[in-house]
Amino acid sequence: MALFSRKTVLSLSPLPSFFIVLLIFSLTLLVLYKVDNLASQTKTIIGHNLEPTPWHLFPAKTFNNETKIGRASKIVRCSYLSCLTKSKIGQTTFTRESEKCPDFYRWIHHDLEPWSHTRISYANLMEAKKFASFRIVIISGKLYVDYYYNCVLSRALFTIWGLLQLLKRYPGSIPDVDMMFDCMDRPIVHKRDHSAMPLPIFRYCTTPDHFDIPFPDWSFWGWVEVNLGPWEEEFESIKQGSQTIPWEKKLPYAYWKGNPYVNSPVREKMLLCNDTKKWGAQILRQNWAHEISVGFKHSKLSSQCNHRYKIYAEGYAWSVSLKYILSCGSVPLIINPLYEDFFSRGLFPKQNYLPISPNNICPSIKNAVEWGNSHPSEAEAIGKAGQGFMEELNMERVYDYMYHLITEYSKLLDFKPVRPKSALEECIESLLCYADETQRGVLERSATFPSSAPPCKLPPPNAEIIKKQIEAKRNVILNKTQPIT
Repeated sequence: MALFSRKTVLSLSPLPSFFIVLLIFSLTLLVLYKVDNLASQTKTIIGHNLEPTPWHLFPAKTFNNETKIGRASKIVRCSYLSCLTKSKIGQTTFTRESEKCPDFYRWIHHDLEPWSHTRISYANLMEAKKFASFRIVIISGKLYVDYYYNCVLSRALFTIWGLLQLLKRYPGSIPDVDMMFDCMDRPIVHKRDHSAMPLPIFRYCTTPDHFDIPFPDWSFWGWVEVNLGPWEEEFESIKQGSQTIPWEKKLPYAYWKGNPYVNSPVREKMLLCNDTKKWGAQILRQNWAHEISVGFKHSKLSSQCNHRYKIYAEGYAWSVSLKYILSCGSVPLIINPLYEDFFSRGLFPKQNYLPISPNNICPSIKNAVEWGNSHPSEAEAIGKAGQGFMEELNMERVYDYMYHLITEYSKLLDFKPVRPKSALEECIESLLCYADETQRGVLERSATFPSSAPPCKLPPPNAEIIKKQIEAKRNVILNKTQPIT
């Protein structure tokens, strides 16, 4: 009986358990290896695995605060998992009628005219790739980016955010498109060197001698590195600041504050004008390293509208400062620029700014200041006209410019846009995933919503009007040393 009452104890051999643990450990190592390998090959919007552009070198970005595992995890999460949620793309129901676009939108046709007859082939686009920081492909309302080189600071992040907001503003209305974009300053496709095959590349500025297509710059959505918020926030702040002192009580000389040491001959010459008694100008150097250390206490733009005149001087190329200078309501003294951005072609000398000779800067500033002080009502009207021009350039108009430029460009493609194998989908979630806390706050404040009205009505192409505008400006500027009437 004792034999039948005895309990049988079954014990597992330690060998199978060891193999199970080893298998789990091996699979974990394999997954980590695959994740690390994927992350090490993934190029991201904030610069992972990207070198600076060869044509505009700057220090490569470092990511010292991340562990290897943490960095790989972030790249996989942001680049591959953030956009998995399928958002339904519908068509907006408009409740308002379309308005007329500003006249300077006519320049869209002018900028795209080099391809109006030949159209843009895939081979043409691939040649332009040699000068691009990244490639943007939009298909059925989804945005894909192929990264080639890093962009300085957070330009790529805010530029692509702007494109995503455009898709959000006009859902289902943006055509399929394939475009090369360079995020650095100077135009690079010179007409002299590429007349046989114009290369289509988008950037923030152009010149009459380049094929580069101007596009709204990143700072319309914010520039965190210099403490600038979204454009409409900054404009309202500057406008309010400009009204704290009446025109007649503003300081009766010209003002400029910025960084003169950016390989800008114009700014270096302007330093010699820093004498309010001799030249009627106050020129201040901006120490950005110090400003960052003190929390930007001395660089708030709304507190820099206390002078009757504000100077615009190009930096390494065009400068984003133009829109903020115009917003002050002071008389803009624009040192005749080499570069043009998308809206500056709408400005007209002696109507919403006074032209300053780049070859005779100090005397030209003095002449403008003396004229303005002896013609206060006319000078004040020019300052208000410049401010009014920028007030009309609200974000609705910026998005409309983007819409029409992309739409007209897409009509010139003689191939069907297809997602490149190496391109990553970008969405609002993926950008917020990569953004740091400060960037995320500015991005979210600049977010848009579906428009209640269709895009403004684009003026038809008219090369003769553009030609007459160019000649009229030139004639006014050539008379810049004579008294202003």
